[in-house]
Amino acid sequence: MEAMLDAFLKVSKGVLNAIGGAALTFIMFLTVADVGLRAAGHPIIGTFEIVALSLALIIGFCFPCVSLDKGNVFMEFLLERLSPTNRALMNTFTRILGIILFALIAYNLFGVGSEFHRSREVTATLRIPFYPVAYGVGVCCIIECLVFVLQVVKIWRGRYE
Repeated sequence: MEAMLDAFLKVSKGVLNAIGGAALTFIMFLTVADVGLRAAGHPIIGTFEIVALSLALIIGFCFPCVSLDKGNVFMEFLLERLSPTNRALMNTFTRILGIILFALIAYNLFGVGSEFHRSREVTATLRIPFYPVAYGVGVCCIIECLVFVLQVVKIWRGRYE
């Protein structure tokens, strides 16, 4: 089971990284083009909306990737002073809190996405619907919960650090 979850998360990480990287590259080029065209008196309509939605995707899609790479800031100096058992307990406790937090965020994002879909809420200028972004980030929060579950399993099997 652990191997299947690990393989799924590695594939998911690649997909999420590609989407987040493409969104970041896109907003970089869009912003540069908008600044250049704005100086020439022809700004790109809806740049703010596109950048805002893309940033939501970048942030949401990068959570699982950063967690899998252990790129988060940890309190290593505090954990080093604990015994291996207490370190495992502390790591498990923080992962369980993370699971609860991201599960609640996902639940709320799916609720908000459902409301956006039902009310057909769109951006003001370009009329881009909000609900796909809310659902996408909600899925990423569920993937983040799976990352934490995998980390808890690895902690208690002695393969985390």
